[in-house]
Amino acid sequence: MPKKRFAAPVTIHLFFVQDNKILLLRRYNTGYEDGNYSVVAGHLDGGETVKQAAVREAKEEAGVQLKEDDVEIVGVMHRKAGDERVDFFAVVKNWEGEIQNLEPHKCDDLRFFPLNELPTNIIPYILRAIDNYKEGRWFDSYG
Repeated sequence: MPKKRFAAPVTIHLFFVQDNKILLLRRYNTGYEDGNYSVVAGHLDGGETVKQAAVREAKEEAGVQLKEDDVEIVGVMHRKAGDERVDFFAVVKNWEGEIQNLEPHKCDDLRFFPLNELPTNIIPYILRAIDNYKEGRWFDSYG
C-alpha cells in the first residue's frame, strides 16, 4: 500500500504597515488564541496564488482593496507548533479604502501599533514573524 503524502495547510499573513506602525487584530470568540493579537490572515483556498489569497483576505477581513503588486512577500515560516503548516508573510503599504473590522464576531480590536511598541499579548509565532521582518530574515522554522 502506498504511503500517504504529507500535506500541510498554507496561510498568508498580512503586515499592513503605515508610518512605522503595523495593523494588529485581537482574536475573539474563535477558540484559538482568543484575547491575543495577530494580523489579517487566512488560508489559501486552493486554485489561487499566495498574492491572490492576500487580496481576498484583505477584502474579507479589513474591507480594503489591494493590487497584487502592492503585496510584497517578506517571509516564509515552517511552523511545527501545534499542527504543522507553512506560513507566508507579506507587507502591504498601499491599499484602497478605509480599514475596518468586517469580522466583529472573530475580532474585538483592530488598530495600528508602533512596530517598536507592540502589545505583550501577541501570538508568539506572529511576534517572531514581525521580528523576522524587522531584521530582514526571510525564512524561519518555528516550534
